Amino acid sequence: MGRNIVSTVNLDCKLDLKAIALQARNAEYNPKRFAAVIMRIREPKTTALIFASGKMVCTGAKSEQQSKLAARKKLGFPAKFKDFKIQNIVGSCDVKFPIRLEGLAYSHGAFSSYEPELFPGLIYRMKQPKIVLLIFVSGKIVLTGAKVREETYTAFENIYPVLTEFRKVQQWLMRMLFILRKVDFSVP
Repeated sequence: MGRNIVSTVNLDCKLDLKAIALQARNAEYNPKRFAAVIMRIREPKTTALIFASGKMVCTGAKSEQQSKLAARKKLGFPAKFKDFKIQNIVGSCDVKFPIRLEGLAYSHGAFSSYEPELFPGLIYRMKQPKIVLLIFVSGKIVLTGAKVREETYTAFENIYPVLTEFRKVQQWLMRMLFILRKVDFSVP
């Protein structure tokens, strides 16, 4: 399952963003466009958003450990490392079969919303674990809202039997079944 971890940390000091942007490699700062330094970290491949308040958001890590490592990378100034927290784990996968989103939305209306003219995916709000799934007709799934990795696995295990129930049968197969029903296979 593909993954993207979003974490936050408090560096516990006010920061001079202009100085950080000038001093650090792979950093950009345009205060008219965005109120943070955007720092791209090569290893692990992540992006850090560094705010003047001392708060930092780290995105793009593939694991919780990578996220913590990226957040700890040297910024070129002394800083504490308070309140590190995983805010969101986003997972993605492909069930390798098309899904009848209309049927799923109708059958699971309490948990889902599907408005194809606004967004091509069905939004499924799972109660336990509290995860939001974006389900596409192609069979691609995005799971978001987890705080620990196991929640994404549990959510997938919960939704998979539901998805198989709404597996879309290919049109050519439907035509073939229709033709076969008309053929008399009895032996004279």
